[in-house]
Amino acid sequence: MQPQGDPHPQAEDSRRGGIPHPRGYRQDHGRRPRPWRNLIIATLVCTAAASASVAARVHAVTTGPVAVLARQGATITAEITLTDDPKIKPGRFGQEQVVVHATLDAYRTARRREAVSLPVLVLAHGPAWRPLLPSQRVRVTTRLAEPTPGELTAAVLLVRGNPSVLTPPSHVQAVAGTLRQGLRTAADVLPADQRGLLPGLVVGDVSRMDPQVSADLKDSGLNHLNAVSGTNLSIVAGAALALSRLAGLPLTVRALFAAVAMIGFAVVARPSPSVLRALLMGLVAAVALGTGRPKDGIAALSAAVLLLLLFSPDLAISYGFALSVCATAGILLLAPRWRDRLKLRTRLPGWAAEAVAVPSAAQVAVTPVLVLMAGQVSLAAIPANLLAGPAVAPATLLGFAAALVAPFWPEAARLIVVPAGYAVGWIITVARWAVGLPLATVPWPGGVTGLGLLALAAVVVTLLIRRRAWRAVALALAAGALVVLLVFRPLVAPWPPKAWLMVVCDVGQGDGLVLAAGPGRGVVVDTGPDPVTMDRCLRRLGVTDVPLVILTHPHADHIDGLSGVLRGRRVGAVVVSPQRTLEQQASRLSADLARRRIPQWTAPPGARWRLGPSELTVLAPEPTRAAPAGQGEGSAANNSSVVVHVRWRAGSALLSGDIETEAQDDLLRGGLLPQADILKVPHHGSPRQDPAFFAAVGARAALISVGAGNDYGHPAQPTLSLLQRLGVRVHRTDRSGDVAVVEREGHLAIVSRGRQEDARPPP
Repeated sequence: MQPQGDPHPQAEDSRRGGIPHPRGYRQDHGRRPRPWRNLIIATLVCTAAASASVAARVHAVTTGPVAVLARQGATITAEITLTDDPKIKPGRFGQEQVVVHATLDAYRTARRREAVSLPVLVLAHGPAWRPLLPSQRVRVTTRLAEPTPGELTAAVLLVRGNPSVLTPPSHVQAVAGTLRQGLRTAADVLPADQRGLLPGLVVGDVSRMDPQVSADLKDSGLNHLNAVSGTNLSIVAGAALALSRLAGLPLTVRALFAAVAMIGFAVVARPSPSVLRALLMGLVAAVALGTGRPKDGIAALSAAVLLLLLFSPDLAISYGFALSVCATAGILLLAPRWRDRLKLRTRLPGWAAEAVAVPSAAQVAVTPVLVLMAGQVSLAAIPANLLAGPAVAPATLLGFAAALVAPFWPEAARLIVVPAGYAVGWIITVARWAVGLPLATVPWPGGVTGLGLLALAAVVVTLLIRRRAWRAVALALAAGALVVLLVFRPLVAPWPPKAWLMVVCDVGQGDGLVLAAGPGRGVVVDTGPDPVTMDRCLRRLGVTDVPLVILTHPHADHIDGLSGVLRGRRVGAVVVSPQRTLEQQASRLSADLARRRIPQWTAPPGARWRLGPSELTVLAPEPTRAAPAGQGEGSAANNSSVVVHVRWRAGSALLSGDIETEAQDDLLRGGLLPQADILKVPHHGSPRQDPAFFAAVGARAALISVGAGNDYGHPAQPTLSLLQRLGVRVHRTDRSGDVAVVEREGHLAIVSRGRQEDARPPP
């Protein structure tokens, strides 16, 4: 019998057939909380907080008097604080445009003055904006415009005059600006492509980036090296920890030193989305290091994403932020497993397995975003990142060291950037090699369809890798695909087509034409707005020698691609319009040609060249006459366009530049207008066309060089209707890409990416 008062009624439990409970057990008849319940609650709370933040931000930006004034296109006097460096971009009619983000602090209209705090985008002109730094406050007189839908910007400020500086930059921004300028100056000793990439890689300054280098980095999957990213911040943090450890500093001080280094680097490099993400993750890791707590990369990434979206909801639509987050998640989740499997299956040393696993995991993780953003899949990205990766750390550390030294010892900074130049030179070499690989980038459907196909491909590849039984099926499918490729590829017209006479390159919103002048030779008529696009068109055509370039008039969409023509090619001479309507742009072009020792000519009406199968005759303009002013902005320059008649054995074409109704009428009245089988429609098909001019040319086919979705409404519907009434077939680069004129059985034909149509005049 158990004594009375025994606090452990073990015998009673036994009599009931129960299992005796251990000492100290307390029976809880309530339900235990399920693990996923806390996760759901946390997710709902975070979602609610993010939604509230976005709603408040959208309400503040899209409502109120500033939004109303922007819809009205009102003119105000504004006081703004710059939040970024002014960026120089090509504008219309050859003028440089300044783009800078800012905060609108106050504005004044004719009726009132009001203090606000709203994000705005400033579009301006003039050199007075170049030296301004973030945190500076300026006053401008501006016209307001509505922002692009979807952007969390209250208004766009269209500024004509110079800003009135109200305050100097903060001390922190002044120091950061000095360091950035010091690195730019020190990098002047490097070749042009290296001096552009080094400041971009180290401090995010892409003001001198070579467009061709930028394009190669993008196509090779190295676009994250085009500007500063989270990788650079991690390198700086690692160097700070290593130095503090060598100095014998305690753990807490080392963590604090690394945090200060990361914050300083972020200020100098400017807080891009990837830098902000890496900074917050780094600060979380520094706190964990200083307090002795275990590091959790996924938790740090989640916290960084949540905080950034709470304070800056517009990052939710930023491709740069999405790429940074996906790459980091891929490295954290996939790279360790892949590294361990590589070590186990291939006997690779640990460092080699990690060098392969990290870029592979990052590229796989960002591929869905790249499909949505660019509609392509890069097959060269993994080997390119594997080869270029070892050069990133020395370039970053040496470049940042040069920036720190430059204000005090410029000569030493110039010495430091030399080995940094070798590092970025290697990156440039890898990018050029990668883009030259077959199928370096593969076009892929965009949107949900592209993502679905990508997911299906990922599932198939995973099954093939994990199950040996599927490998035979994979080999059969690959063999079938190869047979289909070999059988059906000859049925698709090759590009460029055989015996091409003229190609209208798809250069976007602009003109860029190439006339055949013999094997490997071509005459270029206008160069489009982008050097990279023009260079690629010439590469596709196999043109390595350009005996003549004709620049019809000095608008940016016709001349800014000239450096792409000059890239690796001999250029004999450049013909420009004798009517200098835009003196500043014309003078800059002349100086550039003189520096390159390329002759510049002006050709009067009647000037003639015979180059290969092409015979060129200049029809206009008359050097002794001023260009007709016209009614639109830039009309005088358009009417000064060099007009060329091109004749081949099988027919002819009229290249009309951007001439408008006034210059078209001059050609008609002067009796200088010959008929042509093909007309390059003036001014991208704008509405300022003379029906009598089109009728007099008598063309049976019209070529329109125009950019898809352009802001000008080109080609205009009245122009298309006019061509339709005249029975002229229309070929547009925005729909067909590159368009070629070829000779077929003694007459001219138009070939547009495999589709061929007869352009012969009717009998």
